[in-house]
Amino acid sequence: MLRFIIRRLLFGILVLWLVTTTVFGLLHISPTPVEKMIAGPRASAATVALIRHNLGLDKPFLVQYWNFLKNTFTGDLGYSYVTQAKVSSIIADRLPATLWLVGGAAVLWFVGGVTTGVLSATRARSFLDRASTVFVLIGLSVPPFLMALLTLLLFFTKFGDWGIHWFQPGQYTSPLDDPQQFLQRMVLPWVALAFMLVATYTRLTRGSMMDVLGEDYIRTARAKGLSERRVIYRHGLRAALTPVITQFGVDLGALIGSTIVTEKVFGLQGIGQLVYNSIVKGDTPVILGVTLLTALFVVVANLIVDIGYSFLDPRVRVD
Repeated sequence: MLRFIIRRLLFGILVLWLVTTTVFGLLHISPTPVEKMIAGPRASAATVALIRHNLGLDKPFLVQYWNFLKNTFTGDLGYSYVTQAKVSSIIADRLPATLWLVGGAAVLWFVGGVTTGVLSATRARSFLDRASTVFVLIGLSVPPFLMALLTLLLFFTKFGDWGIHWFQPGQYTSPLDDPQQFLQRMVLPWVALAFMLVATYTRLTRGSMMDVLGEDYIRTARAKGLSERRVIYRHGLRAALTPVITQFGVDLGALIGSTIVTEKVFGLQGIGQLVYNSIVKGDTPVILGVTLLTALFVVVANLIVDIGYSFLDPRVRVD
């Protein structure tokens, strides 16, 4: 197990390096140089040159790249080109909103998707199974931005017209500061973000469960006289969750930096909206910092998933 973890950590470091290096190179071949974006279209050549010098962009590319790697290795993500604030401080200020958004939505989509998928697999071709199929088609067809707008329209606008003002979209509030306001502002984003993924996990769980229930060891368990409930949930579900957990680890890590639409619609001011604003303004250090953070979450999530395989499915062993 220790050798496996060390190998995966080394592989994760390689992935982080490849991702950040690729993004660093792409940002530095942008058709619109960042110094011109900061200075504005009417700035003089002298002003643009001064900004370029102050940001260190007049140095050779390899020197910039080496400084970036050295600073990142020591935990220094640099300073924002726009606000001059430390990138680590900017990310730390925005990260709680996104973590709560992704974490709460993850509970909804995982529990809802797995539960619906198991029930559909154990009641194949029943009314419940056909209804879940329709739900999956709807969930996969509705774009995230449309689902967020529909959720806002129904639960905020329409409920407000009916005198129900509990749902209040707005900037993230810590649960330690105001638990009620925290829930009022997070429930709708949770539902909107989880809706499409619930459909995905329902389909994935159903397919995996159907395959597992046809395995020889499941027939053996039934032949031994075990209850159907124990066969399904003790033996079948554990093995069926393997591909589901794999997808869950990828989604959980990747969503840290890709919740732009949901945060924008509900005004949460999290990492997703920070990425959008940084791209618009050409704030390279912030973009690189968020990219590194997202890649780190993906690597850690996949490492946890790989270790968890041996506990979910006895047939899987870590070599």
